[in-house]
Amino acid sequence: MKLLIRNLNRLTTAAELEKLFQEFGTVLKCSLVMDQKSGTSKGFGFIEMQKPGEAKAAVKNLNNKTVNGLKIRVKKAETQQEKHRNSSDESSNRDRP
Repeated sequence: MKLLIRNLNRLTTAAELEKLFQEFGTVLKCSLVMDQKSGTSKGFGFIEMQKPGEAKAAVKNLNNKTVNGLKIRVKKAETQQEKHRNSSDESSNRDRP
């Protein structure tokens, strides 16, 4: 299960983030989104965990936890298909009176 982690301190490293999530299970992949020009973190990243139950435990325990001075937000990352479906739902709701 892939998780989105937002509001990260820009000095937080991928190694620190991975270690934080390893407390709840096996981390398959950890990536921070980096600014191409400056090479610094954009303040969010993704964690992929092996088992959905482990990922859910991580979300429950780490969402709103203070890490390096900032309260991080953790939630299930939407797939491209889910994003498309949600944007379609929003646009169809706008057309309704």
